[in-house]
Amino acid sequence: MFQPSLRRAVIALAVTAATLVALPSPASTFDLPPLDRIVNYQPKLPLQVFTADGVEIAQFGTERREYLPLSRTPKLLQQAVLAVEDARFREHSGVDPKGMARALVAAITGGRKQGASTITQQLVRTMLLTREFSAERKVKEIWLALKLEDEISKDRILEIYLNEIFLGQRAYGFAAASQIYFGKPLDKLSLAETAMLAGLPQNPYYANPVANLERATQRQRVVLERMRATEVINDKQLAAARAEKLVIRPPGLRSVHAAHVAEMARAVVVERFGTEAYSSGLRVTTSLRAADQRAAHAAVQRGVLAFDRRGPWRGPEDLETLPAGGGAELERAAAEALKDHRDDETLRVGIVLAASPKALQVQLASGERVSVQGEGLRWAQRGLDPKAKAPLKIARGAVVRVVSTGKTKDRKSDVWAISQWPEAEAALVAMDPRTGRVRALVGGFDFARQPFNHVTQGWRQPGSALKPLLYSAALEARVMPATLVDDLPFRAANGWSPGNSNGEYAGPITLRQALARSSNLASVRVLQHTGTQPAREWTGRFGLDTARQPDDLTLALGTGSVTPLQMAQAYATLANGGWRVAPVVVEKITDAQGKLLFEAPPPAALTEDNRSVPARNAFVVGSLLNEVTRTGTAARAQAALKRPDIYGKTGTTNDAVDAWFAGYQPTLAAAVWMGYDKPRSLGGGESGGRLALPIWIDFMGSALKGTPVAAPPAAPEGLVREGDEWLYAEWREGGWVSEISDAHGVQYKTNIGHEIGKAFSSFGAWLRGESRP
Repeated sequence: MFQPSLRRAVIALAVTAATLVALPSPASTFDLPPLDRIVNYQPKLPLQVFTADGVEIAQFGTERREYLPLSRTPKLLQQAVLAVEDARFREHSGVDPKGMARALVAAITGGRKQGASTITQQLVRTMLLTREFSAERKVKEIWLALKLEDEISKDRILEIYLNEIFLGQRAYGFAAASQIYFGKPLDKLSLAETAMLAGLPQNPYYANPVANLERATQRQRVVLERMRATEVINDKQLAAARAEKLVIRPPGLRSVHAAHVAEMARAVVVERFGTEAYSSGLRVTTSLRAADQRAAHAAVQRGVLAFDRRGPWRGPEDLETLPAGGGAELERAAAEALKDHRDDETLRVGIVLAASPKALQVQLASGERVSVQGEGLRWAQRGLDPKAKAPLKIARGAVVRVVSTGKTKDRKSDVWAISQWPEAEAALVAMDPRTGRVRALVGGFDFARQPFNHVTQGWRQPGSALKPLLYSAALEARVMPATLVDDLPFRAANGWSPGNSNGEYAGPITLRQALARSSNLASVRVLQHTGTQPAREWTGRFGLDTARQPDDLTLALGTGSVTPLQMAQAYATLANGGWRVAPVVVEKITDAQGKLLFEAPPPAALTEDNRSVPARNAFVVGSLLNEVTRTGTAARAQAALKRPDIYGKTGTTNDAVDAWFAGYQPTLAAAVWMGYDKPRSLGGGESGGRLALPIWIDFMGSALKGTPVAAPPAAPEGLVREGDEWLYAEWREGGWVSEISDAHGVQYKTNIGHEIGKAFSSFGAWLRGESRP
């Protein structure tokens, strides 16, 4: 009985012979599909999303493809593919009888299995026929291949093949496969990497380097041998390629992490153009800057992991059974066990091969083996105790997460520490206050685990981060930075009695001091004077939803609801001097040919006609916020960034359920939030200054590199200096609120000399009969 491979070779050779002898017969006997799909080839191109500076952040569509003309396809890749798939491609007319005969001889003699189909036949089969093997299908394949070579050129056939063929991991075409498996374009690949890709068409599902690196490597060796046999490479190149250790890109790894923005862009495009957008090659350019987005993502991850590390070790993710002993069998078993556990660029997944209280030997999903010891084990020490409870125990077969914390002294390898997926979430958004263009947006710690976009959808209490907007409203109610406000116990008529977060009282303090110290009690009294309804309405000037803000004194503590995007927009209004600018994420959409389909309108000119907040108001609030980052609850900001042009405010809600920092440098406004999806306390002693502010500083330290320190802004018209403080000019002679206290009520500043002068003037007029006193 023939083996299946021999039987197929015999049938193929017989069919080919019969077909070539009686050319008219098959065309008239079988119903052949038209060649239009190939001749008029229109590739299915995915929806692509890019940063403003051209870095791809996502593709959407069933097929990942990047169309590359043959003229731009590296010659080495073309030679590698032809060497292993169809060495006589330039000589035959679509069908290669010699190749089929060679495959038949190899099958009969037990030699290395060889393919009998030409690239033209493979293309026809892929695009026009089924993969089921039968004599009828083979006849159709041969005839269509012969006809196709009469219709289009060899170069065109090869170009379509190199862009259409499936290569595993949803990659169609070699350009897409190069990015997916190696994270770089085709022209940057080494010989060894090129050979790896060229070997994929034979078995893309099970012999790609992500699914099975061992099988993919075996196939790579075959490609290299064929390249040597066809004299594409020499012995030295062959040996070097065999010796090269390939680094396979982990699935899902991207140079810029912006999945929440990509999803925002996808939703906009599909709403406008329907589901055809997934295959028509539309390109979306966002407002993100790649460097800023990288910095934002890294800052959020570092901040959340630092907070999580202050909590307890919660135990391994899973426990797998590994074979006894070591060697290649253990390596394969470990790799197989990790297949169902998603790897992450930061939180690397690994399986414990050996465990002791002093060290862990861990095999990563990439196959690399690392050691975790010393300080890197301290956090999880409870799990290494011989008496550790099962949920916490770290033993051979435990699936854990590890993070790189730096390099060894010789800089040759990473230092590793045990870690875990955090339970808390965080979000960051940064925008240009002059244009509204969003430069960075991180909607959560990890999109794959939690796709909810906390930046745009996360309605949370802002806490004290709202106070600057309320103080802005108070300025219009004659409360000035020098106004004295009681920082003393308070009880409302309904019995509500708030307190300060530190439980202390400072007595009468200025408005400036109140904001710098984030005094709740002073803020309640300021709001009581301003009026809850006017203050509530005033927040709308900054872009907040007034309907979501309470109409009572709890507004002073930020008990309403806002999103991080709204907070960034609000602080951007202060940063630009009083104009509310609309946030923009999607800049433009083009089709596959580059035709412009949509473009966001240019930023509106900042004129007095569209001003939201008076210039002097924004200036004075800015001076208060600068004090916060210089001497107040966020003094760490100016100290860490080593620049005075930093403005902002911390925010912590009741029981530290939400932690905030919102602030700006004149060219960039940003807001950071941290909390749990199911609201609960972040813990005793936690605050916006301890949780959100470090993330903001981390991000701004990178985003502001190369940005000159801004000169102090010039005071707008309508302001004067009264001692060391700013004052609205029309109240210089009196009329502004000098004191808000329980003992004296609301006191207004008066100028005694001015009042006496007015009295004498009035009395003189009466004597002259001009008016009544």
